[in-house]
Amino acid sequence: MSFQPRRRMSGVLLHPTSLPGPHGIGDLGQEAYHFVDFLLAARQSLWQVLPLGPTGYGDSPYASFSSHAGNPLLIDLRELVRDGDLTADDLSSFPELPCRVDYGRVIAAKMPLLRRAAARFYATASSERRAELERFCQGKKHWLDDYALFMALKDAHGGAVWNTWEPELVQRRPESLARARAALADEVAFHRYVQFQFFKQWTALRRYANEHGIRIIGDLPIFVALDSADVWAHPEVFYLDETGHPTVVAGVPPDYFSPTGQRWGNPLYRWEVIAADGYRWWIERVRSVLELVDILRIDHFRGFESYWEIPAEEPTAVNGRWVPGPRDEFFAALRDALGGQLPIIAEDLGMITDEVRELRRRAGLPGMKVLQFAFSEGPDHEYLPHNYAPDCVVYLGTHDNDTTIGWFNTLPPQERAFLLRYLGRDGSDIVWSMMHLAFMSVADIAIVTAQDLLRLGSEARMNTPGQAGGNWQWRYRPGALGADVARWLGELTETFGRNQHPRG
Repeated sequence: MSFQPRRRMSGVLLHPTSLPGPHGIGDLGQEAYHFVDFLLAARQSLWQVLPLGPTGYGDSPYASFSSHAGNPLLIDLRELVRDGDLTADDLSSFPELPCRVDYGRVIAAKMPLLRRAAARFYATASSERRAELERFCQGKKHWLDDYALFMALKDAHGGAVWNTWEPELVQRRPESLARARAALADEVAFHRYVQFQFFKQWTALRRYANEHGIRIIGDLPIFVALDSADVWAHPEVFYLDETGHPTVVAGVPPDYFSPTGQRWGNPLYRWEVIAADGYRWWIERVRSVLELVDILRIDHFRGFESYWEIPAEEPTAVNGRWVPGPRDEFFAALRDALGGQLPIIAEDLGMITDEVRELRRRAGLPGMKVLQFAFSEGPDHEYLPHNYAPDCVVYLGTHDNDTTIGWFNTLPPQERAFLLRYLGRDGSDIVWSMMHLAFMSVADIAIVTAQDLLRLGSEARMNTPGQAGGNWQWRYRPGALGADVARWLGELTETFGRNQHPRG
């Protein structure tokens, strides 16, 4: 997507895991198509999702085992029945799981069925289907071979982090990798099949959305997880020692909210190595996500200007330093590779300097505004709508924020008083008031979470940064996003000229 010429748009932030459905977690089946139908009825243009990769520690989509692969837990098992790889009897014993996602129980119930489906495919699939799988594997060979072997080895090592494996596997000695591929051939084949099914189902869903005028905004974290096929397969682009352990890690420095900063622990890039190869590693990463989505939000954009480098042995982020990022050269290379205007949104929240703002403008990328952050500093705050320029995306809150009702209920008195003066309302329907503010703003794009559409409180929060457990679990109940919600959202959208699908 090009952001020029400008057209006012709006959409809904909802990760597929939050969809309703019978198998303990939202998936790419009929409820996902119903959600697209809801967006169409509500005259929306955009569906924003979180990263779609296989989740690792803490079940976070921002800590994935791969930048390229899809999450097996999103595969619709009912579609595998239609493919003939599962039977209705296979699904009949699926346990009844709670509405909220219990990842441990979902994995225990769903992964054996995916293995059964893969086994049946390899035993009974027609030559046409086998050829289809092989074409897929050849098309994704630049990452799939390493990913499938990585996951097979990880399973064989009881889930242990790759830098604790045998030294010859950590160091990727060719003869050891060849032996592992032969010994784990069935496991490698399983992971190839799972990716084949994920991409097939997601591609069909995206096509359905696009055919109905809905474009998908995806998400790409700037950093990757240490325990990933990305790092294991390409250690040369990261600051690692000879044993595969990081020498420096990512984070952000101390601030008003955290006196010790945030030590994220992701390995940092050797940007000079990546640049020497024309940024090919990063370009392939961006291309992979843009094969799945239409627009890409890059998380922690400021890291391209300067990033906080923390020595790996430091327990907190206090003793770090700012290091220059790749800056304009990276975005020039990306434009040359992708052609034209970059379909990218810059997540430029947090400690943002004038240098970061100027880099974003030179790259031609819209930034983000979050209304929940706007009422703490008076009328000059850059997130207040009267201070906007059109080249931005406004959110009430993101996946990292409380819901609007939860946020409003805990606002300090001074901020609440300023908020209500700014709104010119009494706060009795704070969600509507905040949506009205976002949609009427000059921002090119306005995004609202599904939780706010349903006027839910803090119990529906998707993620609390810094909290180790209990995140990424929220799902809405069947029928909750119904015709009444679509009607009032559509009317608000039409009122402020953001309607992709006008009446008629």
